[in-house]
Amino acid sequence: MGEAMHAPTRERFALALDRDDAVAALRLASGLREYFAIAKVGLELFTAAGPSVVFALREAGFRVFIDLKLHDIPTTVYRSARVLGSLGPAFVTMHAVGGVEMLRMGVQGLMEGATNAGEDMPIALAVTVLTSEPTEEEGRLETRISTALAAGVQGYVAGAEDLGVTRKVAPRMISMVPGIRAAGGPAHDQTRSATVKEAFAAGADYLVIGRMITEAADPIAVAASLLTGLEG
Repeated sequence: MGEAMHAPTRERFALALDRDDAVAALRLASGLREYFAIAKVGLELFTAAGPSVVFALREAGFRVFIDLKLHDIPTTVYRSARVLGSLGPAFVTMHAVGGVEMLRMGVQGLMEGATNAGEDMPIALAVTVLTSEPTEEEGRLETRISTALAAGVQGYVAGAEDLGVTRKVAPRMISMVPGIRAAGGPAHDQTRSATVKEAFAAGADYLVIGRMITEAADPIAVAASLLTGLEG
């Protein structure tokens, strides 16, 4: 992606709505709409609220990132992705460990679901290594990125520290980077974390930000600092 992608604008930030209550999630997202263009719906929120929360967030003006990390036999992933594609999300995750055929079927499902519903094709993101996983085994990251590339996946989810490797293997793929923490702040359960500045400097296209904002004493102040470049 171009250098312009690596500027701290609201289009680059995804707010992780890790809640088990749609009303609470929507209230949180609405209060931070000025600072985040993307709302991430993970397994917890999707399990609690289902597709309705995706529609509600889209209606509120967000691009929606459905982060379910699809991983099953190819046919099941295809059918599940077809449903998700019909909801009109901007991004959907599948786990790269599922292999080329599974990922390819997932991309096909997203395309068919979106087309049938008259929606734009979402960007398929391959999850490489979870941010809670320990130090990467040699070669595993490269293998998973190569797998995603061979399957026609458009992007990937990876920690900031992995971007040096992933960009060499797949320089044109879109990077979504989670595990963002405040400068000097706790990493929580994420062993692969980085600050906003570190992630952008490493070449991240999009950042997923959760507890740094959602557990802050003043979420709006912290969010505002992201866009002004004051938060490291």
